[in-house]
Amino acid sequence: MLEKLKSKWNVSGVQLFLILCTFAVTGTTTAWISGVLPAWLGFTDETFWGWKLLLRLFVLIFGYQFIILIVSFFFGQFPFFWNYEKKILRRLFGRRSKSIKS
Repeated sequence: MLEKLKSKWNVSGVQLFLILCTFAVTGTTTAWISGVLPAWLGFTDETFWGWKLLLRLFVLIFGYQFIILIVSFFFGQFPFFWNYEKKILRRLFGRRSKSIKS
């Protein structure tokens, strides 16, 4: 399985390890932030559960994309993840977006 990822992404074994570490740290960080952010913003047990859910989903979906770029910088994998993010943005907004250069 790891060999397939290495060939698909065209990376070395060390790079693959760093990429997988980036995904792991980003996921853990994003989950932690989405758990504590409602308390930081003053949400309590009496706050409507839907608002907390929306905030958590927003952080998990959109915050993840931002956090992965920060974490990838520290693991030295920013170029790989920047290309990954551009691909996601192209899929979300289509090819007509001129502001995202390949």
